[in-house]
Amino acid sequence: MCDVLGVPRSTYYQSLTTSISKRKLENQQLTKEIIRIYADSKQRYGAPKIHHLLVVAGYRVSLKRVQRLMKKANIKSITTKKFRPTPSKEKVVERENILERDFETKTINEKWVGDITYIHTLKHGWCYLASVLDLHTRKIVGYSFGRTMTTDLISTALQNANETQQPKEGLIFHSDLGSQYTSDEFANLIETFNMTHSFSYKGSPYDNACIESFHAILKKEEVNHVQYLDEYSAKIALFQYIEGWYNRKRIHGSINYMTPQEAENFCRNAG
Repeated sequence: MCDVLGVPRSTYYQSLTTSISKRKLENQQLTKEIIRIYADSKQRYGAPKIHHLLVVAGYRVSLKRVQRLMKKANIKSITTKKFRPTPSKEKVVERENILERDFETKTINEKWVGDITYIHTLKHGWCYLASVLDLHTRKIVGYSFGRTMTTDLISTALQNANETQQPKEGLIFHSDLGSQYTSDEFANLIETFNMTHSFSYKGSPYDNACIESFHAILKKEEVNHVQYLDEYSAKIALFQYIEGWYNRKRIHGSINYMTPQEAENFCRNAG
């Protein structure tokens, strides 16, 4: 056969003993670990976070190499577009914007932001999630879920946050100008907790960008990949995402690749 094909016999025998290169073996091991991290994150992590965890685990690998291996393995972070409700036509009265897009903090329980987002269920239609986020740790310190978008919904979220965190007097709570947040009932609650209420300017979503970002992450990583049967099933899934994943397992580049709970624990131990 070698004579027919014009191939030297030495070449044929050499092909039988060819071993896999060191680089190829490394890529195989890296790909295996990348797939493990990717699966553990429920397909939520992209190359930057996977690269960080590989480095922490002791692998010497560049971000570009991780990107190439992920592309070859045909894996990428799951993302889908966010639902955007029809804007309200109610007349909005401007309130004082104390935060003024200053998202910098020195410690926990200094500045919180809150907002409401829509979650769809098959049986009960649109339900609503009110969230409260600490700007220092990016932790969701309080939330409430229900079938009606009322002042009670956001009040429960803030009450949960206050009860869990026990913040000192003077905390700034920032929200948009939604009717729930501008109600007298909520103003009384803010006063009871000795907090200062700051409001976004009309038509300025970037004033509350951090909580908007959390809700966008929630939709991309969880909500838009699931069809919830009813309010109860959605409530359980959101609890698992927020408490089981986001607060305690999801690392954030903005807080030195710690989880929100790790960032909070660090502050408490340092203080």
